[in-house]
Amino acid sequence: MRILDGLQLAGFIKERQARQVRALRQAHKIFPKLAIVRTSNDPRIAAYVRLKKAYGEDILIDVDEHVVPQEQAPALVQKLNNDPSVTGIIIQLPLADASQTADLVNAVAPQKDVDGLGKDAMLDPATPMAILWLMAGYNVELKNKNIVVIGQGRLVGAPLTRMLRNSGYTVVTITKETDNLPAVVRQADVIISAAGSPGLVTSDMIQPGATVVDAGVATDKGKLVGDIDPAVRERHDLTITPEKGGVGPLTVTALFDNVIRAAQKAVTQ
Repeated sequence: MRILDGLQLAGFIKERQARQVRALRQAHKIFPKLAIVRTSNDPRIAAYVRLKKAYGEDILIDVDEHVVPQEQAPALVQKLNNDPSVTGIIIQLPLADASQTADLVNAVAPQKDVDGLGKDAMLDPATPMAILWLMAGYNVELKNKNIVVIGQGRLVGAPLTRMLRNSGYTVVTITKETDNLPAVVRQADVIISAAGSPGLVTSDMIQPGATVVDAGVATDKGKLVGDIDPAVRERHDLTITPEKGGVGPLTVTALFDNVIRAAQKAVTQ
């Protein structure tokens, strides 16, 4: 078994990011700042925000959290759009009222949309970036491979499929409701699951020597779990993300890479 260790890879990228931020601050007097807009009091979401604050502190990027009732969020986003001290803005999902997700995400100025979720976003979404970094970092070959992406959500599956196809790769997309899901997955050289369905991908669905990336997030008996059945990790022939420390650490890293890119554009303008 070969482990796709996102935590280790994130450490290398984080060192590079810290140097970039120091250069922006010292040479150009640009001080990157990320604004997080949150409307939910879910403690799990609060935990994700704490991780981002800690990461930002490590590389000298200011992170401001704005917790507001959802009806106040559109006005706040416009205020942040117009604030020259704010480099990037993210809408922390899920919202208290998920029906407004598209409207609020699209309200973020394209040049500040560091989550890359708006229809006019100028930057790629963080989690798909993290998945591509992970495979590139461990030299996972995608050319001429049969890639299956499970899940077509706004955050991961849909943008990842688009990014892979734009790079010229062959991608089959399915969802957890697909009738012939096991048969389709068995044909895959590379399986990327982002369905949010615990235990969805079982060992009998995976061909020998495949690459398996678990990008699913769900709750099972109060515990955060992915889409890959635990028995899969007992196999020794796979290239696979670990139960913890695969895509997640790199997602935060990719988000802050977008903040840095947005700040760097200010240097060239």
